[in-house]
Amino acid sequence: MIDDVRTELDAELAAIREAGTFKGERVLTSPQGPHVTMPGRESERIVNLCANDYLGLANHPEIMAAAHAALERWGYGMASVRFICGTQQIHKDLEAALSAFLGTEDTILYPSCFDANGGLFETLLTDEDAIVSDALNHASIIDGIRLSKARRLRYANGNMDELETRLREAQGARRVLIATDGVFSMDGYVANLPAVCDLAERYGAMTMVDDSHAVGVLGAHGRGTPEHHDVVERIDIVTGTLGKALGGGAGGYTSGRREIVALLRQRSRPYLFSNAITPVVAGASLRAIELLSDSTELRDRLASNTALFRGLMDGSGLVVLPGTHPIVPLMIGDEQRLAPIADGVFAAGLHVVGFSFPVVPLGTARIRTQVSAAHTEDDLRFAAETLTRVAGEVAARG
Repeated sequence: MIDDVRTELDAELAAIREAGTFKGERVLTSPQGPHVTMPGRESERIVNLCANDYLGLANHPEIMAAAHAALERWGYGMASVRFICGTQQIHKDLEAALSAFLGTEDTILYPSCFDANGGLFETLLTDEDAIVSDALNHASIIDGIRLSKARRLRYANGNMDELETRLREAQGARRVLIATDGVFSMDGYVANLPAVCDLAERYGAMTMVDDSHAVGVLGAHGRGTPEHHDVVERIDIVTGTLGKALGGGAGGYTSGRREIVALLRQRSRPYLFSNAITPVVAGASLRAIELLSDSTELRDRLASNTALFRGLMDGSGLVVLPGTHPIVPLMIGDEQRLAPIADGVFAAGLHVVGFSFPVVPLGTARIRTQVSAAHTEDDLRFAAETLTRVAGEVAARG
């Protein structure tokens, strides 16, 4: 590497550290779950409050058994893309199961939801079209939109008046697509899909929802924000992940209108040029969907745990963003205060992670806690007490 480039990169990394926004990685020596162990702390049961494992399925015995069975029956890897020799019956079964669970016409699998979003917009839209996107949409939506030649318009988070203004500005485009997260991952806010659908229908636009943080979590049966808002038939496209509530493995999908999915199979580049998801992930994900379809027990437990933890944090003195989702952001604000709080609670046996720029805007640093159905009441009480105590100690030190 050219020496001056290396010097420049070292200086950039040093500036990130000085700003308090450097992101380290904590190594686990245990499976993912409500409690984890780490190097040098194997004897501890560290409470884990920062995973996307909403239903506690990442190390669930039935998910593990399904993964083992898929490995034995279908092998380890596909070694190819879907249209060559990378499709097995288990992939088709998973696509059908997702369609039935979500109430859509068809589904296509991707290596991740990031790929699903990356392969959506440029496939459906050209420079004759327009995309109207919520300002707080996930980075994968933003990057996917950048790949498209369509006109880009943005509206303030959840602001339906501004969305309508942008839809008026988009009139004359051949196709208009409204893109929104179902749940905004840094805030836990739930999108107002009924209002989005009303405006889409008024202005002849299509609707797309990234429901990665909602499937398995929201809705009477865990089918996500369209079920939560009773607008399943009014949403044209749903993207999502197999890597959060549905077992926590890799993989993503796009589900929706049959014609849209058919076109994605022909032209979506992440689908055409990436290996199929492994049979292990497909088998485990199928079992996760079966568990959700058979009973609402896990979703109900998650809702109960979320209400308990939010209630405990209401009296903590910390600024907690309102909502009902198991994403519970604790707003710190100043990046320099973030690390001492996160490090302090970690030392006390609570695994949480601070989020700062560029993941969130400057001045809005936070600790994003995430509740799981696998947490016990004692876990959540310990977490609330620890966060309250350590944040108070940091504030007292100035």
